[in-house]
Amino acid sequence: MPDDLLDHRTPNAWAAPLLSTLLTLPMAGAALLYGGLSPMACDSCNGAEADRFTDSFDAGWAVLGIGLVLSLVVLVAAWAVPWRRRHTAKRVLLSSAAPGVVVVAVVAFMGIVDWP
Repeated sequence: MPDDLLDHRTPNAWAAPLLSTLLTLPMAGAALLYGGLSPMACDSCNGAEADRFTDSFDAGWAVLGIGLVLSLVVLVAAWAVPWRRRHTAKRVLLSSAAPGVVVVAVVAFMGIVDWP
């Protein structure tokens, strides 16, 4: 493909970031809600079990928060990529990575927390 065609504006460049936004934001909201309600799993815990859960939850909550912020950064980057043909692969890759980062953050959170 000639270089001048690679500099043309892509007419539907907004489609991949929009689809990613429609997937990522609800997933991130649900993950945040689940993570926020998770401490209720240990309401009846006491002693060493409660301490173990609290310590692991604090670490898991930090990982979840960092993962959700990272997914937002990736989503913004998908929108910020120039809407030119030569950047289509970057835009699609970033758009597909944003919901994937949310999934990885939730899986890491579930693995870190020592559930009762």
